[in-house]
Amino acid sequence: MPKVALSTISVYPENTATGFATAQRLGYDGVEVMVTNDPVSQSIDSLRRLRDGLGVPILAVHAPCLFWLNLQRVWGTDPWGKLVKARMVAEELGASTVVVHPPFVWQGKYANEFVTGLKRMQTETGIRFAVENMYPWRASAPLVGERRVEAYSPGWDPTEEDYPHFTLDLSHSATSRVDTMGMLGRMGSRLAHLHLADGSGSNADEHLVPGRGRQPCSAVLGLLGRNGFDGNIVLEVNTRRAVDQEARDADLREALVYARRHLVLGGVGDGREAKQITV
Repeated sequence: MPKVALSTISVYPENTATGFATAQRLGYDGVEVMVTNDPVSQSIDSLRRLRDGLGVPILAVHAPCLFWLNLQRVWGTDPWGKLVKARMVAEELGASTVVVHPPFVWQGKYANEFVTGLKRMQTETGIRFAVENMYPWRASAPLVGERRVEAYSPGWDPTEEDYPHFTLDLSHSATSRVDTMGMLGRMGSRLAHLHLADGSGSNADEHLVPGRGRQPCSAVLGLLGRNGFDGNIVLEVNTRRAVDQEARDADLREALVYARRHLVLGGVGDGREAKQITV
């Protein structure tokens, strides 16, 4: 079975160390480190101490490219430099994957060169750069109604480009209102990483506990379990509304049990469309 890890962002606004401790306490197979403004998340030595001290492997590194956390200056301002640093951290700490978002439209030269540049970087390492599906931003205005805003370049749907590897995020697929199983099919054998969460299809990027929204989480997990998926399953769940550690633990324990159960069950009863996809 694929390993099931916890994204350290799942305990936000708590810090990276809390993410490691939570993964260890609940029995996750490892963590994905979200690089943020927390100095521990940026430091190879600090991450190594957490990994070794708690016995929690680092399976993936998420490059600091989130807009809402204001990470523009983490590891410098050069976006290519951020990816080089993320690769170095992954190599030093034994992670197999670097998760990266498509560039924003205002990133100019980086956006124009992203597809070819990422392919070039991929030839230089065994670490998999897995480009994550995002979603169109939506704005509402009187008399105009809802309209889509193009925030990403070359686009929020990475399957429209020839990337070597993909990350499928099920909360983002809910927000973008795409056919999730169709996107999974387009990713095919290039799927390297799964961000497991749920969503209702609202404009908000909800990152619900899997099973609480409308995404085919169990079908996706069943397919990966049956097909011997060699990537990682990472729970990236929003627990900011949890009133205390006990409530947060309950959500993240439920998410872990859900993931492992459906990986083993093989998505039984989730529709024949899941059986037609090869990953």
